Amino acid sequence: MLRGVLTVGGWTMASRILGFARDILIAALLGAGPVADAFFLANRLPNLFRRLFGEGAFNAAFVPGFAGLLTTEGPEAARRFAEQAIAVMAFWLVGLTVLAEIFMPQLMGLYALGFTDDPAKFALTVELGRITFPYMPLICLTALLSGVLNGLDRFAAAAAAPLIYNVVSIAFMLALPGIVPTVGHAAAWGVSVSGVAQILLLYWAVSRAGMRLHIPRPRLTPQMRTLFRRMAPGLLGSGVIQLNLAVDAFIAGLLPAGTVSVIYYADRINQLPLGVIGAAVGTALLPTLSRQVNGSQPGQAVTTLNRAIEYALMLTLPAALALLVAALPIISVLFGRGAFSADDAARSAQSLAAYAVGLPAFVLVKVLVPAFFARGDTRAPVWTGTVAVLLNLGLNFALMVPLQHMGPPLASSLAAWFNVGLLAWLLHRRGHLVADRDLRRRVPRMLAAGLVMCGMLWAVQDSVFAAFGTAQGLRWAALALLVGSGLAAYGAAGQALGGFDLREAVSSLRGRRKRRASAP
Repeated sequence: MLRGVLTVGGWTMASRILGFARDILIAALLGAGPVADAFFLANRLPNLFRRLFGEGAFNAAFVPGFAGLLTTEGPEAARRFAEQAIAVMAFWLVGLTVLAEIFMPQLMGLYALGFTDDPAKFALTVELGRITFPYMPLICLTALLSGVLNGLDRFAAAAAAPLIYNVVSIAFMLALPGIVPTVGHAAAWGVSVSGVAQILLLYWAVSRAGMRLHIPRPRLTPQMRTLFRRMAPGLLGSGVIQLNLAVDAFIAGLLPAGTVSVIYYADRINQLPLGVIGAAVGTALLPTLSRQVNGSQPGQAVTTLNRAIEYALMLTLPAALALLVAALPIISVLFGRGAFSADDAARSAQSLAAYAVGLPAFVLVKVLVPAFFARGDTRAPVWTGTVAVLLNLGLNFALMVPLQHMGPPLASSLAAWFNVGLLAWLLHRRGHLVADRDLRRRVPRMLAAGLVMCGMLWAVQDSVFAAFGTAQGLRWAALALLVGSGLAAYGAAGQALGGFDLREAVSSLRGRRKRRASAP
């Protein structure tokens, strides 16, 4: 599992870095102005559907079924199952897209309620929403193909596909201004075109993996009914983080102009560790747990979940502490140029610190939910997710006035911790989560190592940036030095305190590679 985590995490890291280049370009060209607000809300809508239907509920229901058929009945049965799923998903996703295109003004009237007082800004949001929404069916079907590859233990191509999103988006923002009305229009067209490119790449990868898929006539077979029964409650159970972020965006639209943008830039930084660690562990964990549960290895499944929590916290705790301490220099170096002002950077840094409070919880939700889905249980996370979303909404309304741009991120963080507590309690009560000796011993030591790193960053960051000066290139060098120093401090402290053993991780990876090389 660790090798799968690192494969997905490595490609996701590359995608996130390229995504930062894309966001740096957006910040420089649009800043935190009305066009940026309109694009971010328009783009969030198809991405919300994508993360719920494509990466969340659908994959949570599809991957265990596909992996189970592959184990028990062989590749042919698994291929037929995947083809049926593609046909049914394509049919209703295209229908949903047609309806969204027709009723986009009404849809945005609900989602971007705060923009309705500015007719020009609202009209732009509707226009950009119509351009970006076709990305939704394309990327949901791409996620289905990713599920096939993950079920086959092929993680690289699916993890690499988001690179295309960023490459195409950057190319369109550089090439289309002057041809389309605004940079926001160029970015919106880049979103939809990237969906076409990603689905072509994943289809090619699935074919190379020996599972060439064809699209039959859509039919609601018994297998499809079971799939969608499992998927329906999972829409909320696996998508709590995304629903909370959607609530944040809705509330941000009610706050002063530019709030949507400053929260977006903060969330993009927060999504780096969340995407790299949470998505990587969750993606690799679900098929592993599914095989162990279907293979009657419940004890091994509990051990696997312990190690997944350990890997996640080993990387997430220092990331959260670093973002709390160094939020302003990170935001300033990454986005502080062009139309993005010093005030925008300060507000975005405060939002980032509020997100960092909940970063470990955001990741742990992605780790704990697959433990339910691997056992075919998509219902249990629903009521925890429902309560978490309602709590987030209530906290948003309570905090939006006194904390302004910090309110929505802090509300999401507190709701995420509440959700983690409920999920862990349910798993523990059923005997599916029992913290073993290694987990109980290592987590406090990881936290101690993170605090050592935190103290070092707090002590040296001002002097590091003062020594390098204000030139943009030198500020990048200062940030790189600060990040490198933090990683070194955490690694040394964690190794010395016994929070983790880097030699053990390297040995585990080498053993996995040897086993794969010797396999027939």
